[in-house]
Amino acid sequence: MPIKKILIVDDSATARHFLIDVLAKDGYDVVIAESGDEAITKVKTEMPDLVLMDVVMPGINGFQATRAITKDEATKHIPVLILTGKDMETDRIWGLRQGATEFISKPVEPAVLLAKIRALG
Repeated sequence: MPIKKILIVDDSATARHFLIDVLAKDGYDVVIAESGDEAITKVKTEMPDLVLMDVVMPGINGFQATRAITKDEATKHIPVLILTGKDMETDRIWGLRQGATEFISKPVEPAVLLAKIRALG
């Protein structure tokens, strides 16, 4: 299934603006959430084709939100790509165990991100 709509989940306005710019220029529809809680709600109302999930956020973190999204019958088909400043191997393994499809460390080059998204679609 081609990826058209992407939910960006990040509490950093700077990160959100960067990702919106990169994705919109490449023709993707972008929806944002500023927290894990908001992501869990928006993924059900917006039904995006992909979720780009930060990890370190107040409240429900990205690992917890990823687990909630990938375990829910209504949303488990939506791939979650974790995009975070946490770059330890244990973080990558834990993220994948929570249901993430892919794990990318920040800062990310736009070309690398777009290639990963295309590979998922």
